[in-house]
This record gives sequence, structure tokens and C-alpha cells, in this order.
Amino acid sequence: MEPQMYMLRDIPHQERPRERMLQYGASALSHAELLAILLRTGTQRESAIHLAQRILNQVGSLRRLVDMSIQELMAIKGIGSAKAVQLKAGIELGQRLARTRMDEPVVIRSPRDAADVLMEQLRYLQKEHFVCLFLNTKNHIIAQETLSIGSLNASIVHPREVFRAAMKCSSASLVCAHNHPSGDPKPSPEDISMTSRLKEAGEIIGIEVLDHLIIGDGEFVSLKEQGLM
Repeated sequence: MEPQMYMLRDIPHQERPRERMLQYGASALSHAELLAILLRTGTQRESAIHLAQRILNQVGSLRRLVDMSIQELMAIKGIGSAKAVQLKAGIELGQRLARTRMDEPVVIRSPRDAADVLMEQLRYLQKEHFVCLFLNTKNHIIAQETLSIGSLNASIVHPREVFRAAMKCSSASLVCAHNHPSGDPKPSPEDISMTSRLKEAGEIIGIEVLDHLIIGDGEFVSLKEQGLM
């Protein structure tokens, strides 16, 4: 016998996600309730809130949901192209908001400044992303570029790709960063070796590599602070 499904009309008015958000604010809602609002509707057999909870149960966590493609979302029963696009749009908007700064240029004075720019972009990703912040002579960020997306365990980037991008935007210096999907920012021997190659190439070209950050889940390591470059 199939389990009984409840539609939104079966849920008391004051317990519906939209009504709860209006009354108590977004912070009072669960992950499933916020997801249900993004989905807007459920299916013929289940409400939006039940669909949202099933999605979270299936994918395992919000962290996994952030990194899923539209095609992967559509593979979930009850998620068509419209719902997949709605979810990706909501996630992307949240990520862009996390990256938003005031209109004045962002100045990188310390590893913490660079980590603050990149943490929310990189901490949830399930593959290694190698990113560079390109700076002018006043250490203002003038550009940001993702130069490599690797496997679960490795990100491969060549110095020529880094400095080609740096010269394209007339960068005076740069900060490199990549995430560790495990959440542990401890540098590997490969991380240290790659950083050494980048620093040497920068000295030859005349574009200083100021630091290499490794981003974990809410924490980071600066190879410059660790004396590893």
C-alpha cells in the first residue's frame, strides 16, 4: 500500500510555508520550507513541501544541491525543466548576493580579505575550482576568473593560463585560491609544488603572486602565512 500523500490544501493555512514566512520571517523556515517556496508547486501526488523534503532526502544536503546541474535536478522525480530552472536561479541569486560588495573597489590587504571574497563561492563546491583574483597597483580587485575545474581530488592549472589571464586585464599582482571539497583546507604536497611554480613564473613575468589560499568549509589556509611560498 502506497503511503498517503498530503497536498498543500491539507496543511493548515497558518502552517503553510508562504504564510509562515509572512508571519515569522524567512529565518524561521526550515530548509524544506524555503525550498518549497522556490518550487512554488508540487506534483499531482504531493505538495511542494513534501516534494522539497524528498529532494533534500535524496540529494543528502543543501551543500550537494548547490553544485547540481539543471540536468541532475531534472533526474529527480517530480522536477521538470521549469522547477529545475527555478531552483538554479534561486541558488545563483543567493551566491551572487554573497559576492556582492559595496560600490567602492574591494581592497585586498590580507589573506582574510581575499577569503571573505571567495569563501561563500567555493566552500560548497563538490569539485576543485582554481580561481584567481587579479589586482591593480593599489591592490584593488579588477577581475576574477575561474581557470580550472578539477575532479573531486585534484585541480590542474598551468602557469601560462594564470598569467595569460593576468596580462589580459593588466594585473599588477594576483591572489590564487582553490577549494578542497572535503572541507579540510590543509595544503597537499601538490598544492605547495604548484604554488612554487606559479610564484617563480610570476617573478619572471613581473606579476607578483601574493598568496595562494585553500578554502575549506568555513575555514581557509594561507600558504603565505604558513611560510610555504
